[in-house]
Amino acid sequence: MSERLRTAPTPEGEYFESSRFAGLSFLLGLIAVIALVLCAIGAIVNPHQFSYSWLFAFAFFFTLCAGCFFWTIVHHATDAEWSVVVRRQLENLAALLTVLALLFVPVLLLRHHLFAWMDIPRGVEHLLAALALRRLSARQDKDGNPLFTIWMRRVSFISLPMFALCLTFGAFDWLMSLNYTWFSTMFGVYIFAGAAGSSMSLLVLVITALRQAGYLKDVVTVEHYHIMGKWMLAFSIFWAYIGFGQYMLIWYANIPEETQFFITRNTESWWALSMLLVIGRFFIAFPILLLRSIKTHPHQLCIIAGWIVCMQMLDMYIVVLPALHGTGVHLSIWDLFSVIAIGATLGFVYLRLVPRTSLFPVRDPRLIESLKTVN
Repeated sequence: MSERLRTAPTPEGEYFESSRFAGLSFLLGLIAVIALVLCAIGAIVNPHQFSYSWLFAFAFFFTLCAGCFFWTIVHHATDAEWSVVVRRQLENLAALLTVLALLFVPVLLLRHHLFAWMDIPRGVEHLLAALALRRLSARQDKDGNPLFTIWMRRVSFISLPMFALCLTFGAFDWLMSLNYTWFSTMFGVYIFAGAAGSSMSLLVLVITALRQAGYLKDVVTVEHYHIMGKWMLAFSIFWAYIGFGQYMLIWYANIPEETQFFITRNTESWWALSMLLVIGRFFIAFPILLLRSIKTHPHQLCIIAGWIVCMQMLDMYIVVLPALHGTGVHLSIWDLFSVIAIGATLGFVYLRLVPRTSLFPVRDPRLIESLKTVN
């Protein structure tokens, strides 16, 4: 690592100018406040419906941010070079997990409407690891000390099994236990597959938005987009594999305690949404992502990335809401308000967080290799 620093000059860092987007930040903050107030009213007027709506929105954004944390620790654990230039945005998005910890409070307060059990785990381990990795990464920008890279790698090795446990038990306790008589040992992996694929798609959208604003144009290239597109393809396949495997095993065993989950989602109007999810998340995304021309064209890749993020939202909706409306889809205004409230809050915090550090790790010893990445 030290030889890399001696033989290759590093580019100057780029910093997000918050003043250019003060209007957007104010708008997001205003929308967040209004939506949160409306959600507070919903929690009083219709707490039963609102509790499920809020859990759905929380689960959607949690999988996005948790997926970004997963990619961050994998980057460090594998000593990856290609992802150095995009890693800082993964860190910024993963840091939003701390905000989501506060937004989990309504779930705690309304837990009696959701769960037949009371002991909800805090799951703070991966939150602390996300903050530690971002802090070390930002400190490395100041002096370029390679020891920070080594420390971040060690933290990541420790965080990987902790992340797997936290995400799995979070999926079990927050989502699977909505119907506590149903169980699937593959459910945690299914949630992980969706989180990993949708978070990589979110990264593509964020990086492209920054490039559209004039940042990272000389740093992130089509080669990086190509790699991100390949990861989107890989996890579209993995999501379909786990989803089909879970469905096939439960269908073949035909045990009432297991089949009830899919029976509900395969009847009435839930069947239409389930088919839309299967077709949209795999049969549409898979053939498109096979094309190299799509993966190397940022704007075209953004379209499919946005589609995958929407499919992830639909996935979480199908996971959560049938526990409340088992006879069919019943759209509620609280579903929309919950998504807007959490999304606007996270967007506001993200815009406040980004200007604090360079948009890419300017002193990372692997930066030059990342800039020269070729598939």
